[in-house]
Amino acid sequence: MNETMTKSAVLILLGPPGAGKGTQARMLEERFGLVQLSTGDLLRAAVAAGTDAGKQAQAVMAAGGLVSDEIVLAILRDRMAEPDTAKGVILDGFPRTAKQAEALDALLADQGMTLGAAISLDVDDAAMVERVSGRYTCAKCGEGYHDSFKTPAVAGVCDKCGSTEFKRRADDNAETVSARLDAYHAQTAPLIAYYEGQGALKRVDAMGQIDRIAGDLAAIVTDVTS
Repeated sequence: MNETMTKSAVLILLGPPGAGKGTQARMLEERFGLVQLSTGDLLRAAVAAGTDAGKQAQAVMAAGGLVSDEIVLAILRDRMAEPDTAKGVILDGFPRTAKQAEALDALLADQGMTLGAAISLDVDDAAMVERVSGRYTCAKCGEGYHDSFKTPAVAGVCDKCGSTEFKRRADDNAETVSARLDAYHAQTAPLIAYYEGQGALKRVDAMGQIDRIAGDLAAIVTDVTS
């Protein structure tokens, strides 16, 4: 059941790959009736729907270019105007730079909306390398496992469907994960400073239990919407 909120929430969820953004966003969606807006999903949906911004994005991508901030913002503006976003949204994957953050501020102001919080899911890099590089899934049903934290009850047999076939993402290895973390910190540091300067930054320790992290996030959402 969705919890009652007195005003809509616009939240930005920051965190490196493997920090649990997707899991936590889904839990916030269910608990508060928020809608997670992922940049990649929005682009694909706009292209499929044939919106004006979607057509512009498709033309750029077909030419091998990068979709401009202006096009992404136009797609985001269209999506945030839809009725299901009335209770609020969680932005995942945008903004990525201080320039994009400034553009987002302008968009929200134009729509008569304000940012509730930019929430940083803080992680320990060494632990994250172990967490991500140890992940694997059942090739049949997609159930997730981990070399250290969650192994099948019977070795080599999926608990959920009984399959004996498993797979790992090619980029889930220690070297690649370390490089992704370095890139994330370099890219996100100015963004964290930007929102810290606005007084909008909230931090959550993302290395604990999922339910505890969810509780910390729920407390932030409740605070910014009450």
